[in-house]
Amino acid sequence: MLRKTLLSLTLILCYADAYATHQRAAEITYRHLSGLTYEFTIVTYTYAISPADRCELLIVYSDGTNAILPRVNGVAGFTPGNIECAHLGELIEPTIRYSIYQGTHTFPAPGNYTISVEDPNRNLGVVNIPNSVNVPMYVESTLVINPFLGNNNSVQLLNPPIDKGCVGKLFIHNPSAYDPDGDSLSFRLISCRGAGGLDIPGYTLPMASERFTMDGVTGDLIWENPMLQGEYNVAFIVEEWRNGIKVGSVTRDLQIEIGACDNNPPDIFTIQDTCIIAGNTLTFDITAIDPDGNIVTLTANGGPFEVPETPASIIPDPASGNDTVSTSFYWNTKCSHVRRSPFTALFKARDTHPVVSLTSYHSVLITVIGPAVEDLQTEPLGNNINLNWSPYSCQNITGFKVYRRSGAYGYEAGYCETGVPAYTGYQLVGEVAASQLSFGDDNNGLGLVPGIDYCYLVTAVFPDGAESIASNESCAALKRDLPVMTHVSNDSLNLASGHVLTAWSKPVDLDTVQYPGPYKYDLYRFTGGSGQNEQLVFTGNGLNDTLFTDTGINLNESSEAYSYYVHLKSDVVGAIGSSRPASSVFLEIVETDRENKLSWQPNVPWMIDSVLIYRQDPGETAFTLIGTTTTNQYQDTELENGETYCYYLQTMGGYSVPGIVHPIINFSQIACGTPIDNVPPCPPFLSVSTDCETIENLLSWHNRYDSCSYDIEKYYVYYTAVASQEFRRIDSLFDINDTIYTHRNLTYVTGCYYIKAVDDNNNISEASNIVCVDFDACPLYELPNVFTPNGDQINDLMVPINYPAANPKAIVEQVEMTIFNRWGNVVFATNDPLINWDGKHYTNGQDVADGVYFYVCKVFISTFDGIEEIRLQGSVTVMR
Repeated sequence: MLRKTLLSLTLILCYADAYATHQRAAEITYRHLSGLTYEFTIVTYTYAISPADRCELLIVYSDGTNAILPRVNGVAGFTPGNIECAHLGELIEPTIRYSIYQGTHTFPAPGNYTISVEDPNRNLGVVNIPNSVNVPMYVESTLVINPFLGNNNSVQLLNPPIDKGCVGKLFIHNPSAYDPDGDSLSFRLISCRGAGGLDIPGYTLPMASERFTMDGVTGDLIWENPMLQGEYNVAFIVEEWRNGIKVGSVTRDLQIEIGACDNNPPDIFTIQDTCIIAGNTLTFDITAIDPDGNIVTLTANGGPFEVPETPASIIPDPASGNDTVSTSFYWNTKCSHVRRSPFTALFKARDTHPVVSLTSYHSVLITVIGPAVEDLQTEPLGNNINLNWSPYSCQNITGFKVYRRSGAYGYEAGYCETGVPAYTGYQLVGEVAASQLSFGDDNNGLGLVPGIDYCYLVTAVFPDGAESIASNESCAALKRDLPVMTHVSNDSLNLASGHVLTAWSKPVDLDTVQYPGPYKYDLYRFTGGSGQNEQLVFTGNGLNDTLFTDTGINLNESSEAYSYYVHLKSDVVGAIGSSRPASSVFLEIVETDRENKLSWQPNVPWMIDSVLIYRQDPGETAFTLIGTTTTNQYQDTELENGETYCYYLQTMGGYSVPGIVHPIINFSQIACGTPIDNVPPCPPFLSVSTDCETIENLLSWHNRYDSCSYDIEKYYVYYTAVASQEFRRIDSLFDINDTIYTHRNLTYVTGCYYIKAVDDNNNISEASNIVCVDFDACPLYELPNVFTPNGDQINDLMVPINYPAANPKAIVEQVEMTIFNRWGNVVFATNDPLINWDGKHYTNGQDVADGVYFYVCKVFISTFDGIEEIRLQGSVTVMR
């Protein structure tokens, strides 16, 4: 493996010498054409007078194919290397050539592809890339072809990847990233890459007096402040996200020239991020002031200027003048501009300076939002509520979303607020096509509940999922022409009896002409969600007979909830209709360590606003209020294991229309629970240090006490020597105060460890973090270039450097060492990793002559992934 690497490096270096130096900056972008076919564009900035100038570049598609892309910009002519090109690119400065290479490719199938270009070599003298003249330029982009996510075009970087700054002055660069598909973008710095797409050895970020960072949202690359003049290269990746899924990325390798100059970049003043309703015109002013009084030019680019329909403009464009210049932004927005992610308008001010001209940037995020759905109307009809609204002003929507809540909220959209925020309590209940201007809410076929004031909001939905401003709030309630259940409760006057108190509200909107009296109620009881074992338990006479206590059951002895509904009928015409069913509050308890976890799921037609929890402690007769919640669960903690605690719940709620009893109070059954220790301890946090001299690993850990138990009784230690083997338990430690363990008698230090904690009930924790020790935990195997076998007990043997602290036996299985004299004759050979050559000839035991001897050594290193071979060769001098 080492031989192959050395050979590859040799070939690269030879190739670099042949073509000299030229690459400054580069990137790859792509555009979807049709089906699986894409157009790829390579952009490079090169040292213009280099003989290595390219008429064409090799692109690799990662589907097993590659292609040669021609340069497509500039006139025909001869390169500095005297090669004839159909296009020469463009000289943007005397020493900078801008080149565009293009071609199309059809992929064989959907999938994830990495498209890359590698070209020798970078320009000479890049400060933060060692030996940059011999380091290739490598850039790549990723393309995700997924039919379920839709077609994708890469991000376009509108600002060039060549920029300038001054020593000691704040430097900011922004690529002006525009995504034609409206995908969300994120930015992050990465290492510059070279041969084979690997990180460049020795590459570092440029030195900064304060920081060198990149804003993940805006794309501002901030260098505060450059310390040394020279040319620097940095790389960053722009990733595209669609519905939370990564759909592509582009890597840019950027060159920055820092000069020793006394100049300050211009300052830009304009508005902060904003939004605009589609169909309206956005205008604002931008001013640039140069603090040094230089001539300044103000320009703009970004998404608003790239859209195909009514793109934005600035007037004047560019704005240029002494000291201070201003321009005005204009954008007549259209419905086609509506999308979830904002557009970035990037304003660029560049001064004119005799040494180094500096540039500053200011970005404004502009969100184009859909106008509100207008004139929402609601009307009750039977058990449904029908919604209608006016035709929508944008034609490019995909449909409408309908939201509902019980009771009015009074919602009015805030500035730039679209959709329906979760804090309003509204929930999505339906979606309809763009051509449909109505919706019937039947509660998914179950029908709505009388007594509830149902309120609605409607939004329009655009192709990328963006929602418009919400409509006006419209509310309606069903007619109360049927009874409405209000109580299914444990009898509060005698909770221990478990009898069920039921009650309902009589109909107040009953059509007595269609349904003349006299009237009767039939009350039914059942268990389960679908009405198993339904029984008639009560018949009431007249509309006012709305109470019944069911003594036929005991809720405290039941293993499930009971549900009731009341059926109204006329003695004249028969059945009229039924109420919605309501269930008792069934309390369930999960017993765990020093805790009872309470939960309940009442199925009732009214709204429950809060739940009060009462507890009876061991040995007590009274129940005490211990807590209140608005959820369906409660954790009662800090209890005694083995003691029994009893509980009941009191629910508070009601309907949202007047005329029905409020608040509605119901009680659960009485249920008891006994906490038990069944929770394992928290997993410890492990760290490992290595003693290479003694071939030992020292494990130490500390315990984390958060939501889990802390009653630790012992620890288990687990270990595996190599990745191909499973972990095994190697020891048990019963002193819980001793959190240190030395793993001795190892063949090699390599291996992985984790710890588990065990409590006195034999509950075993999850594994701690896994810590692995690999061969690089010890010094690398190195050999000396001189030793003195003269018998003075100092340096008498040829052994590895830094032995015994760097004991090779900690990581080396064996060696195949052969030492030759200058005529190629073998004088010594061994398999011992310590070598231990005493300077004597292996055949006769006589001292070899002083001088230089040569060796070839195969070293077999034990790594966590198995045995790996490296090859060393060099010379050692014998001196006496």
